[in-house]
Amino acid sequence: MLQEAILHMPFGAFAYALSSHEARIVLKARRGDVKTCSLVHVDRYFKPGTLETMEMTLSGSDEQFDYFQATVRSETRRISYRFLLEDGVRRLWYGDRGFASDGESVGWFQLPYLATGDLYHVPDWVEDAVVYQIFPDRFHNGERANDPDGTLPWGELPRWDTFFGGDLQGILDKLDYLQELGVNLLYLTPIFLSPSTHKYDTIDYLTIDPMFGDLDVFKRLVAALKSRGMRIVLDAVFNHCGRQFAPFLDVIEKGEESAYKDWFHLHGLPVDTDSINYETFANDVASMPKLRTENPEVREYLLQVAKYWVEEIGIDGWRLDVANEVDHDFWREFRKVVRKANPDALIIGEVFHDAQPWLQGDQWDGVMNYLFRDVMLDFFAKRKIDAAGFDEQLTSTRLRYKEQASKAMFNLLGSHDVERFLTACDEKPERMKLAVLFQMTYVGMPEIYYGDEVGMVGKTDPDCRRCMIWDEAEQNRDLLDWHRRLIKVRKSRKALQTGTYRAVLKDALHNVYGFLREKENERIFTVLNNGQAPATVELPEGAAAGLDLLTGETVKGPFVLKEMEGRIILLG
Repeated sequence: MLQEAILHMPFGAFAYALSSHEARIVLKARRGDVKTCSLVHVDRYFKPGTLETMEMTLSGSDEQFDYFQATVRSETRRISYRFLLEDGVRRLWYGDRGFASDGESVGWFQLPYLATGDLYHVPDWVEDAVVYQIFPDRFHNGERANDPDGTLPWGELPRWDTFFGGDLQGILDKLDYLQELGVNLLYLTPIFLSPSTHKYDTIDYLTIDPMFGDLDVFKRLVAALKSRGMRIVLDAVFNHCGRQFAPFLDVIEKGEESAYKDWFHLHGLPVDTDSINYETFANDVASMPKLRTENPEVREYLLQVAKYWVEEIGIDGWRLDVANEVDHDFWREFRKVVRKANPDALIIGEVFHDAQPWLQGDQWDGVMNYLFRDVMLDFFAKRKIDAAGFDEQLTSTRLRYKEQASKAMFNLLGSHDVERFLTACDEKPERMKLAVLFQMTYVGMPEIYYGDEVGMVGKTDPDCRRCMIWDEAEQNRDLLDWHRRLIKVRKSRKALQTGTYRAVLKDALHNVYGFLREKENERIFTVLNNGQAPATVELPEGAAAGLDLLTGETVKGPFVLKEMEGRIILLG
């Protein structure tokens, strides 16, 4: 055993509460090094009768490490624990004092108390949520009277500054379509007053942009969604504002005399929007000055905005733009304010990289899961990795987070900031269909970027923001039907929503991948052939037959899986 590769910490994603009486314990070791890993745990005050030993489960492996995990129950909520590792030759104890051949020498790791106030709570409703992202200007034009000057005919190719007239009424008009698709959570990119088509340069956080409608039509949208059992999340752009934001205009006008000069990161006065002597979104974007969220006045203003739309208007949560560039203390306060307004509000951050610092239960619920998208691109679209590599990368992205965070991820294939997934697939629908099958059966919330379900294509911004295709003759109806069927299957099976995840087939030679989702007595085996030839597949051990949830056919093993084919099998 390579001791240097063995790692556990009594916090973070290695040790955390699942409930007031249950904790998840995770240890990682060099891949293939440890044959068995046992966990010894006891009440930390050594209450008689509380000492237990349990074998930990190998929950997954990435390129370098194996991950062992166990769920520990404690009636007293106080847990001391250590590990016994065996490699077939050597036995080694591991505790907070290090390694030794006897248990007493290594001491105990401690979870002092599973405090209710520290629990990582995500809304229960995320379990069956299927997300649909809308870029409002490009979804549907429901009210032509509010079209801005220069609105282009629907369907022309977009530029970064073009308008097409999509609005809130357009979304209202298409709720039947969205409900038939099966989605039940809408995420709208910004809808507040702004001069741009994208609205990430906010002028007024409390006013709906007139090109989208007004507060009355938005209230009607919220009410209509609730009547259908659907929800809505809005985009919070709190890292920066627009150049025409009233406090910034005040600083431009009054300089040192402005009461708002400390609301921004200024490098000198007067403000110069040509030389850009202030911090902005990205690098030198004059139209988007960066806000100082550490300033108590800025903080109070933005928190009241967040509270208003949740408490007064009834939205179901926020997606946070450029959220990794805002201080952690602000997000901690944000969570308290939003959750007080609605204990079941959802908070999703935008992060393209590892988001562990924000996903400890005190800030966000989950993130837009771009790490997931990267793996999907590599396996399904670009075909750069095999089935074994696919599982390794999934394991690495999934097990870095607490279980609650994994449940609350927006698992996206596309968004308004990246190339359309079908374009990344060289416009080969069969690749995308296989990716969507996996997306709809994986851990977390599947997110559909508007139009992906009908085969829309496009390179990165602004091309990925084309107008929604509503002409059925131009839609990929087979892809649309595929999404509808998969969403229906996901929403009908608890194992696909909240079940455990375990890879059982990683055939790198034929590029076939299979995994089990299990919940109580329900076992579902999903298998995908991402290879270029038919492959013979055995059902998992202990299963003689199953029901294909997509076709209704009985499946007995072994069976042949055609190339680019997938199956979702309810095991008998």
